[in-house]
Amino acid sequence: MASSPPAIEVVGLTKDFDGVRAVDDLSFQVGHGEVCGLLGPNGAGKTTTLRVLVGLLRPTKGRASLLGVPMTASNPVLARCGTMIEHADFVPFLSGIRNLELHWQEAGGDFAQANVEEALAIAGLGDAVHRKVKTYSQGMRQRLGVARALLGRPDVMVLDEPTNGLDPAEMREIRQLLGRLSSRGVTILLSSHLLGEVEQVCSHVVVMDRGHLVAAGTLAELTAATSSVYFEVDDLARARQILSSHAGVRSVRDQDPGLVVELDGVRRSELVASLVHANVGVDTVESQHRLEDAFLGLLAGAER
Repeated sequence: MASSPPAIEVVGLTKDFDGVRAVDDLSFQVGHGEVCGLLGPNGAGKTTTLRVLVGLLRPTKGRASLLGVPMTASNPVLARCGTMIEHADFVPFLSGIRNLELHWQEAGGDFAQANVEEALAIAGLGDAVHRKVKTYSQGMRQRLGVARALLGRPDVMVLDEPTNGLDPAEMREIRQLLGRLSSRGVTILLSSHLLGEVEQVCSHVVVMDRGHLVAAGTLAELTAATSSVYFEVDDLARARQILSSHAGVRSVRDQDPGLVVELDGVRRSELVASLVHANVGVDTVESQHRLEDAFLGLLAGAER
């Protein structure tokens, strides 16, 4: 029996703008029920990828599919996908609930059938939904944007930088909101340049840089792919020279007051031995397996 297609599939996706390639031969999948972070620095091509995925842009080459359906502009499958791309725009002098109603009616839907109460409950806006949007904080606008994306009880959510511009408390609220969505089995693809956010809310990660795929997999796989070690030594310049030239070292970078070394097949005990043999005093050695270290190591490898 054939397995069902992934919730999201991007195959050989390429997008050019006036001779500039924003996305270059990108391929990845997101399975049903996964929370996947599309991670990369600003300018990596994340927003362009999401815009193609939801039919706002036509690819130069390749394809993007939602729920097994190749994407085209205004494709009916979009009714099963909630989106918030770039930022959430609303009519400021209307209430939150009126903005939601207008959005749903513009799409030709009956607002009574839009699953409004559940969307608002998940978004957690409370009585504020009856206030004018111009009185909202940025975090409340983002939550209203997520509520709008939730109308109709979508199977897939595509969110572009959902915590962008928020303060720490607002970011925490959005993380909790995404957790509630995930617990209901909704597939989520969110873009971010914030490593800590992805690490806290995502089960899977797709890493992009300058339009290219750098890596894709589970969070555990990516952090295991590039382990790192933090060193504090008595001679930073000498240690940096020795470690940078050592076989099995992917990269060396400063992290005051020491150095972080990305490993690629070498044991940390070998590095300690090399430093000691060169008369470099080693004060601290700590293993690190955080996403930030893996991400930086992957990008360093992609630049080679």
